[in-house]
Amino acid sequence: MATASALHILVKTEKEALSILDQLKKGKNFGSLAKRYSTCPSGKRGGDLGEFRRGQMVKAFDDVVFKKEVLKVHGPVKTRFGYHLIKTLYRS
Repeated sequence: MATASALHILVKTEKEALSILDQLKKGKNFGSLAKRYSTCPSGKRGGDLGEFRRGQMVKAFDDVVFKKEVLKVHGPVKTRFGYHLIKTLYRS
């Protein structure tokens, strides 16, 4: 079974996600921005979701984590929870 570890920042609007993405592109720290802006409880841990298996997250999130480039920030990705910026740390 495929597993992965990822960080994410969850916000309510695409506009907010794009603004945070802009800060990331300017070199701001992902973890610091997650602590400041993320509405997910993982925000307190810098957006760290720990390790999880394929299928444990909603499909749109899973697709990014298990198919897109690792260690690169992807998004905004819309789910029923809001808009995510996702950084996959590793996958196996």
